[in-house]
Amino acid sequence: MKTTITRTVWILSLVSLFTDTASEMLYPIMPIYLKSIGFSILLIGILEGLAEAVAGLSKGYFGQMSDSKARRAPFVQLGYALSAISKPMMALFVYPLWIFFARTTDRLGKGIRTGARDAMLSAETTKKNKGQIFGFHRSLDTFGAVLGPVLALLYLYFFPEDYINLFYIAFIPGVFAIVASFLLKDQKENIISKKKKINFFSFLNYWKQSSAQYRKVVIGLLFFALFNSSDVFLLLKAKEAGLDDTWVISIYIFYNLIYALTAYPLGTFADKVGLKKMFIFGLIIFSLVYFGMGLTSNLYIIIALFFGYGIYAAATEGISKAWITNISNENDTATAVGTYAAFQSIAAMIASVFAGLLWFYFGAKITFIVTAIATSFAIIYFLGNVGNASPIFSQSSKNTK
Repeated sequence: MKTTITRTVWILSLVSLFTDTASEMLYPIMPIYLKSIGFSILLIGILEGLAEAVAGLSKGYFGQMSDSKARRAPFVQLGYALSAISKPMMALFVYPLWIFFARTTDRLGKGIRTGARDAMLSAETTKKNKGQIFGFHRSLDTFGAVLGPVLALLYLYFFPEDYINLFYIAFIPGVFAIVASFLLKDQKENIISKKKKINFFSFLNYWKQSSAQYRKVVIGLLFFALFNSSDVFLLLKAKEAGLDDTWVISIYIFYNLIYALTAYPLGTFADKVGLKKMFIFGLIIFSLVYFGMGLTSNLYIIIALFFGYGIYAAATEGISKAWITNISNENDTATAVGTYAAFQSIAAMIASVFAGLLWFYFGAKITFIVTAIATSFAIIYFLGNVGNASPIFSQSSKNTK
């Protein structure tokens, strides 16, 4: 049984670390930069919505293509390369169509790599350490979300409003990610190449072909995703509580630091207690955080709630991927992950629109409480309708030694 982090897991985790550092370096300044070149709030919303739609739908298509060709590394390498080169593209020209193209290129890269990357991670696990491996990957990935904003804040402290050069600087960790990704090699897995025609939406057929257990788990995950809106709403709540912009970014960094520090140990613990139990624990924390956000305006309590939000993320995001791969046939791992990720992206967009409407018409309190109540129903669903996250398909001989 594998008890250590393999070379492939280290490489994938470092690639994610570099990529997230590049992406999150631009997080604090993206809306400001877009406004400075003439984008309205409406146009920014359309840009982000289109980019996320492309990323979401492409995850299913490219996940199925990865399974069809029985290849992982090329999809991972191309996906991370596209995300890296999109960073300087954003600064080269300021025409709206070019900005749309550059932003979509970034999200398309995410769509290309997601299913193949998670399938590659899954191939490095056994049923006894899946939470540990996915948790380790999430830890390093999320450290990028700590390093990126910190580097951006430091740079802008010394060079205020120098947004253009920050896009070029963000390309540097992106290059490291590209170089590291080419150290990846496809291993000989028991994956059978499928010579069949695939179109952009053919991954939807997987839903009919998947196991009953997969459908039960994904239905619960998607119900939760329909109410799990963007983190922007949490940051807006912190802003309303009296934090200035620098402190809002700092609390975002704090949340990611807690997430990064706890994802690996919680993933390891999940292997002992069960992935399902850990995921439900994360949902309970999420529900408590959102109830708290709805009922308080105390700044110190809100900071404490962001600590809890980091625990929630560590207990669910990597765990959900580990769960999906555990209940999927190894020949369809990338398709299973990609199909779920595609539906999740669409659900996340709906969640953010719904939360925005609730906030606009009824205020922050109702927005957070409705989300917390909906999450309680998701917890009840998982407790009553979904079995344990045990593998229902045989793993390769490599993984069951």
